[in-house]
Amino acid sequence: MLDRFFHLKEKNTSIRKEFIGGVTTFLTMAYIIFLHPNMLAETGMDKQALITVTCLASFAGTFLVALWANVPFALAPGLGLNSFFTYSLVLGMGIDWPTALGVVFISGILFLLLTFLGFREKLANAIPPSLRLAVPAGIGLLIAFIGFQNMGLIIKGENTILKLGSLNGTVLMSLGGFLLIIFLELKKIKGSILVGILFILFISIFLGYVHPPEAFFSTPPSMYPIAFQLNIGKALSIGLMGAIFSFLYVDLFDSLGTVIGCAYEADMVDKDGKIPKLDKILGSDAIATMIGSLIGTSTITTYVESASGIAAGARTGLASIFTAILFLFALFFAPVIGIVPGYATAPALIIVGIYMFKNIVNINFTRLTEGIPAFLTIILMPFTSSISTGLAFGFISYILLEVLTGNYRKISLILWIIGLLSTLNLIIDLF
Repeated sequence: MLDRFFHLKEKNTSIRKEFIGGVTTFLTMAYIIFLHPNMLAETGMDKQALITVTCLASFAGTFLVALWANVPFALAPGLGLNSFFTYSLVLGMGIDWPTALGVVFISGILFLLLTFLGFREKLANAIPPSLRLAVPAGIGLLIAFIGFQNMGLIIKGENTILKLGSLNGTVLMSLGGFLLIIFLELKKIKGSILVGILFILFISIFLGYVHPPEAFFSTPPSMYPIAFQLNIGKALSIGLMGAIFSFLYVDLFDSLGTVIGCAYEADMVDKDGKIPKLDKILGSDAIATMIGSLIGTSTITTYVESASGIAAGARTGLASIFTAILFLFALFFAPVIGIVPGYATAPALIIVGIYMFKNIVNINFTRLTEGIPAFLTIILMPFTSSISTGLAFGFISYILLEVLTGNYRKISLILWIIGLLSTLNLIIDLF
């Protein structure tokens, strides 16, 4: 039955390969269970409830894409998008978190509509290759920057914008975990990020920086403090139209970039360069985003760590079923997850940032019409703490440079629309 539903023989795979692939994907992205609650808790949301919501939302999204699209992808709250939710919407714009969840829900509806209309697929085909590579690199720098701040290695300076922090106990433990993750990655040991987080946690408990949990297993924490608390009515106010547009804009290109990258890893791209199941994959993350906002979390998106499971042999949605089940099991380890401090998850942010930055070598910076837009996209994301601002400057500068050099015929109608949307996004940010 499994072979008939998931087409295992057709994909030249087996239940064993799919199991190994699914477990591998879970191990490489399980850090989100620790990291996501810590980040969203900064908005005032209940951290214990966020642990349950993170696991359930990851289960729902991954299970959905497995059954509907039959692909070895895993979905969970997006790192770049949860930072946008926390630092741009709530802390930056002063929006309360229920309203921010309302913004996420509305954006999910719009994502789904744009997906069924085929607009997101057209966007994927219209983005210039150099900017496709620049977007994850810029997000990677932003995430790594947040990681260094959470670690305590970079702090605000009195006479400078930033300065090096003190090498106290927590910083040294975090750096030690960072080096351990690098070592395990070099040895190609799966789950290195998770091991690094647990290493820092155990050392922190041993040295008395963190008190051990009263129990290692428990029933999952209640979602009540944050579930179904979203304020859709307030999110629809005129003053928040810019926030909805910015969230829509950011998620459009974040999810597209990840899906395109993973599709190439899984050999899902046809001879014409198209991804046959793109509408179902993008539809899954749109529906998962709506579900996630209802129960209390920021946007759900496809994880680039899915590529690790694909490298381990995963080729169908059966691998994602195994990954989803493991997220359910993680619910019962909430007492351990709840005591993990921010400096323990900081190395995970930095490592993920490095991986998202690695394809920058494929950008031709010697050709200024490609190099300048890519550079602006990459550098302005961490400098402005805004993914959408970096994206806007990248698209606008690309279009302007092509026009100035007489290559305006290279710019498709879709790219002109992206440029217009980018300009509107900048105007909203400035005013």
